[in-house]
Amino acid sequence: TVHLVESGGGSVQSGGSLSLSCQASGFRDSRYYCLAWFRQIPGKEREALASMHSGGSVEYGSSVRGRFTLSRDNDKNTLRLQLNSLKPDDTAMYYCAAEDGAWVCGMASKYFPDWGQGTRITVSS
Repeated sequence: TVHLVESGGGSVQSGGSLSLSCQASGFRDSRYYCLAWFRQIPGKEREALASMHSGGSVEYGSSVRGRFTLSRDNDKNTLRLQLNSLKPDDTAMYYCAAEDGAWVCGMASKYFPDWGQGTRITVSS
């Protein structure tokens, strides 16, 4: 089981920016895993935002619209998501997820058995 801790959420006005951080630990093999960001908007299904494989490849979800950027710290165990030009519709709980032992990354929640507790983002008009 991978242990995940999210941070960086908060309140911001429309057009503002936030940076989310996901600290991950407990991987069995550091060469093969996926880390990803999801969000849950009230009244909507959980959606994938971005994922990164341990090898460095990145994939973005269709909802990002070029406003979000994924990166990884040098220790490879911290995943960051930079969110720019935030809108009230971005208000949601944001979750970090992990798949240990993956050769490639998927973009559906069913591929990720390990989840953090989430961090909330509220965007005001």
